[in-house]
Amino acid sequence: MTQTQENRQFRLAQRPEGLPKPTDWDFVTEAVGQPGDDEILVGIEYISLDPAMRGWMNAGRSYIKPVKIGEVMRAGTAGTVLKSNHPDFAEGDSVTGNFGVQTHAVVAGKDARKVDTALAPLPAYLGVLGMPGMTAYFGLLDVGGAKADDTVMVSAAPGAVGALVGQIAKQKGCRVVGIAGGAEKCSYVVDELGFDAAIDYKNESVYKGMKQHCPGGIDVFFDNVGGEILDSALANLAFKGRVVICGAISQYNATDGMYAPKNYMSLLVNRARMEGFVVFDYADRYAEGAQAMAGWIAEGKLKHKEDIVAGFENFPDTLLKLFSGSNFGKLVLKVDAD
Repeated sequence: MTQTQENRQFRLAQRPEGLPKPTDWDFVTEAVGQPGDDEILVGIEYISLDPAMRGWMNAGRSYIKPVKIGEVMRAGTAGTVLKSNHPDFAEGDSVTGNFGVQTHAVVAGKDARKVDTALAPLPAYLGVLGMPGMTAYFGLLDVGGAKADDTVMVSAAPGAVGALVGQIAKQKGCRVVGIAGGAEKCSYVVDELGFDAAIDYKNESVYKGMKQHCPGGIDVFFDNVGGEILDSALANLAFKGRVVICGAISQYNATDGMYAPKNYMSLLVNRARMEGFVVFDYADRYAEGAQAMAGWIAEGKLKHKEDIVAGFENFPDTLLKLFSGSNFGKLVLKVDAD
């Protein structure tokens, strides 16, 4: 990446109402900081854009403290060590960490993770080998308890998490049905990722599609969307079914209250359960998940796709791709323009 003496940042200017607007951000430049004892200076090359970021902008109680007004927007990042005062890092090392939406960061060495770009390209450490990958792995296997012969349904199936959930489920011998928007994305999850079937929520009834493709009911529903799609899944649960609440992207920008599921009594009738989880709860087991994911990649059994948009100044508009469904794969902002 280009080394400059100017650090560019996007800071939260105000809390959004509905979709984030350009006025919700302050674009700030400042001098690049210098690392102190046990610190490193990182030149950020890639920034992870995730649906969870919308929740971090809100003031309400959540699983993590909200970003404060005037703070650099929180984000996962990957880049290169430019200077080091820490014994475990050298100039030129590739690292990842939650360094925020900025082009440079001075961070404590303990908050950075060294990664090997000979094993996978740097953006992959923000996706399949990063938080989305760990979310898919632990959410499906630990929370969902997926096992051979289960019918697993995944919403937002072509997304950063959903695409991996479906492929992991296939590795475990499950039947997998994905929900996606449009013929191209449905073809991708079936023809490229190996799902058994896909439902096009933009052009067909999700409820009817579930009845068609899951005649015995849904054993595990991995939900990234919420709203009416979650409601349809609840109505189609199998006995002892499990609903994994990973996200609810359809509700993140709601201004008149979130959609409440009407079919929750299906949990009682089917002796099923619905459980939310946060991947940070599995931080002490990330090495386990990463080892498994890397092994499947090396064997050609796990595919990953990064949707990379270049240009740091494009951050506000690029973030909105998450909520329009126009991203295809793990959305990543490349700091330097091509």
